[in-house]
Amino acid sequence: MKINLKRLNNNYLFETKNERGDIVLLDNKSEEEPKGSSPMDLILRGIAGCSSIDVVMILKKQQHELEDLQVEVEGFREEGAIPNVFKKIQLDFILRGDVPAAKVKRAVQLSMEKYCSVSKMLEKAATITYGIKLNGEEIS
Repeated sequence: MKINLKRLNNNYLFETKNERGDIVLLDNKSEEEPKGSSPMDLILRGIAGCSSIDVVMILKKQQHELEDLQVEVEGFREEGAIPNVFKKIQLDFILRGDVPAAKVKRAVQLSMEKYCSVSKMLEKAATITYGIKLNGEEIS
């Protein structure tokens, strides 16, 4: 895996490109009108994406299709600390579909505790917790 970063302006706007040519813009969140995500935003996006891919993959292998999957992620940082890393990350999985609750719960559990590389890497630095709602009802 390889990423190329290129500065686009005289401030903090960068273009990152992977080997496939996919582009993601990075910017400093303190800019008046940031034109990209901050690096810490990308970490939260990464854990949401990684775990969601796992959940969909696990359920597809069991012949279950979701109607909708959303994840809300919140990162909590230690104020005033340098570096200001995440100390806690909370994910809330919001799913909809005709899928047994036990299957959904197990798919999320497997992702968060075994398969999601981003989660496994981040748990060395932060406490990671999660909740699950299926069709509007809490199942964990």
